[in-house]
Amino acid sequence: MTVTQETPTRTVTRESAPLHASLIVKGRDRTGIVASVGALLSSHGANIVSLDQYSDNPQGGAFFQRTVFSLDNPQAVLPAIEHDLRDRLTTDFELEFMVRDMSLPKRVAIFASKSDHCLLDLLWRHRRGQLPVTVAMVISNHPDTAEEVRSFGIPFFHVPSMGADKSAAEAEHLRLLRGNVDFVVLARYMQILSGDFIKQVGVPIINIHHSFLPAFVGAGPYAKAKERGVKLVGATAHYVTEDLDEGPIIEQDVVRVTHAHNAADLQRRGADVERAVLSRAVEWHSQDRVIRHGNHTIVFA
Repeated sequence: MTVTQETPTRTVTRESAPLHASLIVKGRDRTGIVASVGALLSSHGANIVSLDQYSDNPQGGAFFQRTVFSLDNPQAVLPAIEHDLRDRLTTDFELEFMVRDMSLPKRVAIFASKSDHCLLDLLWRHRRGQLPVTVAMVISNHPDTAEEVRSFGIPFFHVPSMGADKSAAEAEHLRLLRGNVDFVVLARYMQILSGDFIKQVGVPIINIHHSFLPAFVGAGPYAKAKERGVKLVGATAHYVTEDLDEGPIIEQDVVRVTHAHNAADLQRRGADVERAVLSRAVEWHSQDRVIRHGNHTIVFA
């Protein structure tokens, strides 16, 4: 196995709210949660910038809340806030929570194969400051996009993955990823990840695929779609689980097509939707707007 020898680096990108922090809360709904969170944050001098909440049943149903708040010195104050949140939310309300300094962009690794439309779109948006992430590396089972990726100043790793046994490639992936990334994006990475890899990587994985599944599986889905006379093509971004293409959905979109479009037209229009859907999913995940709940998501977009 040949692997490009580069060291993953963490760079700081421009983000929209350098002194903001996010708080995600979920658990059983009950009276007083929002008021308690607001009072606690206020006691530490935090100013709530935005607050979104959802309950599927106010009488003890599932409760979800995303709060963004500003602080003069997040790194100094957040540990005390987290300590008090643990006492208040975990002990008093039996809720789960996560608090994060949004001035530190999440680190992402992008996996790709030969198809480059989603990969290059993400890198372009990142360079333009539209995605509040640090792209730690790009990993591909083909060397085709190496020069284009490096032109963005991003480390590129070619890790071949051939044959039925993917264990060597996945071991190298884990070596590259451990401690270096907060999530992974499969930008049309045309390899199936093993359940063991998904467990060991220890971070969320986001995938993009055309919305023909499971109607048009296997090779040539757009040609099959054309044969059936479809009127819509689309894409789905979802979290990866051990159940292939059945993980919690983050975002979906479609575009209309007609009988006049050939298979190549469908593929081109589908690629446009894939780019848009994946970029939104990555942006929302990086901003802590997506809360997983069982096999579905609550998205405060």
